Amino acid sequence: MLSNGIIIAFTFGYLALLFAIAWFSERSSERGKSYASNPYVYALSLAVYCTAWTYYGSVGYAATNGLEFLTIYIGPSLIAPLWWLVMRKMIRVSKVQRISSIADFISSRYGKSVSLGGIVTVFCLLGILPYISIQIKAIASSFEILATGDFRMNANLLPFYADTAFYLALGLALFTILFGTRDVEATARHDGLVTAIAFESIFKLLAFLVVGVFVTYLVYDGFEDIFNQASLRGLDHLFVFSDEVASTDWFWMSILSMMAVLFLPRQFQVSVVENHDEKHLDKAMWLFPLYLLIINIFVLPIALGGLVHFEGEAVDADTFVLALPITYDQGWLALGVYLGGFSAATGMIIVSTIALSMMVSNNLVLPVILSNEKLKTNYQQRLGDTVIWIRRITIFLIVLAAYWYYKEVSGRFSIVSIGLISFVATAQFSPAIIGGLFWKRGSKIGATVGIISGFLVWFFTLVTPTMVTAGYLTPTFLTEGLWGISALKPYSLLGMEGMSPISHGLFFSLTVNSFAYVFLSLLLPQSSKEHNQAVVFVDIFKYSTTLDSSIIWKGQAYLPDLKALLVNFLGQAKTDEALQEFEELTGSSLEIKGTVNSELVNYSERLLSGVIGTASARIMVASVVKEEEISMEEVLGILRETQELKFLNLQLKQKSKELTKASNKLQKLNETLRLNDMLKDEFISTVTHEMKTPLTSIRAFSEILLDEDLPEEDKKKFLDIIIQETGRMTRLIDQVLDLERFDSGRQKLNLEPTDIKILLLQACDSLLQVFKEKNIEFKMGLQFDTLELTVDEDRIKQVVLNLLSNASKFAKSVTMITAKVEEGNLLVEVLDDGKGVPVEEVPYIFDKFFQAKNQTSKKPIGSGLGLAISKKIIEYHGGIIGVERRNGLTCFHFSLPILQVTQVQPETQQMYE
Repeated sequence: MLSNGIIIAFTFGYLALLFAIAWFSERSSERGKSYASNPYVYALSLAVYCTAWTYYGSVGYAATNGLEFLTIYIGPSLIAPLWWLVMRKMIRVSKVQRISSIADFISSRYGKSVSLGGIVTVFCLLGILPYISIQIKAIASSFEILATGDFRMNANLLPFYADTAFYLALGLALFTILFGTRDVEATARHDGLVTAIAFESIFKLLAFLVVGVFVTYLVYDGFEDIFNQASLRGLDHLFVFSDEVASTDWFWMSILSMMAVLFLPRQFQVSVVENHDEKHLDKAMWLFPLYLLIINIFVLPIALGGLVHFEGEAVDADTFVLALPITYDQGWLALGVYLGGFSAATGMIIVSTIALSMMVSNNLVLPVILSNEKLKTNYQQRLGDTVIWIRRITIFLIVLAAYWYYKEVSGRFSIVSIGLISFVATAQFSPAIIGGLFWKRGSKIGATVGIISGFLVWFFTLVTPTMVTAGYLTPTFLTEGLWGISALKPYSLLGMEGMSPISHGLFFSLTVNSFAYVFLSLLLPQSSKEHNQAVVFVDIFKYSTTLDSSIIWKGQAYLPDLKALLVNFLGQAKTDEALQEFEELTGSSLEIKGTVNSELVNYSERLLSGVIGTASARIMVASVVKEEEISMEEVLGILRETQELKFLNLQLKQKSKELTKASNKLQKLNETLRLNDMLKDEFISTVTHEMKTPLTSIRAFSEILLDEDLPEEDKKKFLDIIIQETGRMTRLIDQVLDLERFDSGRQKLNLEPTDIKILLLQACDSLLQVFKEKNIEFKMGLQFDTLELTVDEDRIKQVVLNLLSNASKFAKSVTMITAKVEEGNLLVEVLDDGKGVPVEEVPYIFDKFFQAKNQTSKKPIGSGLGLAISKKIIEYHGGIIGVERRNGLTCFHFSLPILQVTQVQPETQQMYE
């Protein structure tokens, strides 16, 4: 076996590694790079749920109860998808109200009750101390087994000064103090601690998988071999479902684990308080159940392997994980397994002691100090340091109390039994929490009586039997019942039998708890403060951005008093920063003189809640302000008015959006009208200029013909010019009239069957001479032989001539027209190698009057109506016209639907040059 020196060296070396990881993470966080804000680190930190109970106890549980061990992991896996509804709400409430613990959460929900917070804290201590004690037991037992190789010795018989576990527990307490109590603010995240916990989750998983592989594939020949050998020894009932399986126990154990993963103080600490972002739940909802699945793969093989190997020997099944490697002389493997178990236990101890120390300081000690004038005066100026030292001392006391409990009680029981008893204790908070999150009628009296009655039943049914075993009560207590009443037996209340002790205790404690909570909440009225908090909790997503203005407060408060109170706990710098943030958030200016509004009072109380808890913060704020009692009717009235104002505000916002939208629309319409008006003015100027030119020519040449005696050749020349200018005026007038008829919808098309090929050839022939005179190469490509469409031949020809005429004006050397049938449409394209249409003008190129826009001294070519008329003609035919730049060429194109096709031949191409 390995020497004690090696084991101790590796143990404290592992602790040193945790110190290094936590320290490095803290430094990185201070530099702005937080490893704990990673969703995978967050999900792994939730695996603090897997303690020594999982590492050692699951194997022990499987060795006695078979597959029932899975219920502790089925519950969390089943409820994980609902975290977005439950845990997300808990996170939002806690962040907004600056809640730092499960006791703080319950206290805040029920009117910030000091007494309820204290009750929850006391019961948390009673319920969790045994759980911490079994982690110490796991550390002590595994250390002694590894050091001595004796699986049967009882480590709790050693005196504390000779017990290594005692010194390891103190070392863990020191680690927790260094990285868990550095900041007085209770809601401050412990990034170093969370990163260390995430590392421990990986380490214990790998260690457990390694020992699982060793047992399954090296000690035995795989899963089949283990199950076959177990079957030969009559152990089938441990891995085979049968009719004898108690479905009731499976149900209640699954319910128990669901509540444990939500409401255990350590789970609340890592899942709620340490959460950086609600969206991290997206990863945790699948990664955490996956972690549980992987870590349980080898539980049953190890349990069966241990039962087969140690058959007939008095070896505790909880030790199988460590005993099997030691039996086969695998010392270093056993050391790794021991460190994995140490990791599982230390993670739970660290997080639980932090959570409990927060609760003790904020809900037990501070309320006592703040309620006593003498104590309050003595500690008034150093409350911040006092809070930190209270938490540090509490951590040491919790660890010592857990060690004592291990020595006196839990050392006599299995890890599983003590762990499940603690689970049932924390389950007593579930009615108050779930009801508080989703039911506004839940009251403080109902929650208080429910929790107390549930814990009394828990103590009677599950704790008193352990006291019998420990020798504090006589055995007749179990057999005859309390005061000799058979109906009051701890394991069979009211004569109910057939359930396991855990299921029995859970059923009765939760039943009594829930009934008292619901009945008293319905029977007795809430106080105004309770109702206000109930509304905020249930509707947190509605109030999370306006919380301080939503909490009703009535009284007088002065800024110097509130500021002095905040400085006492936060320091001058943080207080100034917080008050500046308040001014920026609310848009208000804080003045030293005069009273402050309720919003600042609520804001100050929230800041203090993050330091000393909601109950203590309530006491502190009440000590410096004059608060008036507010009736329930006033609260309801204010809330009703607030809701009405919010509703009216929403309506006003909606109307404002609609008005803004309408205003923008009117502005665009006005801009369009202004632009059209400008374009019309420019158009009139252009048209009059166009008409004035031919009229001037006609008049001049007519006067010459009238006054001068000219040769016949000159007379003919001048008459030709007069005729051309007259035709030019006629075309211009025809265009204006055409456009007006198209716009008014009075234009009629003369539709008749037309041979498209002939139409295109005729249009091209009309302009061939123009292209020759300008030395422009003209190409035509028709990808069909015969195509007949029902169209207005003259109008379509007008479009083609317009496009070809434009191309002839702007082309440098080449113009081309192509036509083809594509997807049931005739597609005609006119391309030229001119400079093209500027990108910014493309959306307007087919608008009427466009060419007349932005003229200065240079008159545009043409009237600017040709493309606008072409667009109208094509649209009247049900087609589309457009322009684009393609391969360095400007391409005007239009398409017409083929409604009546007499013949379409296979594609052939004819080129005309």
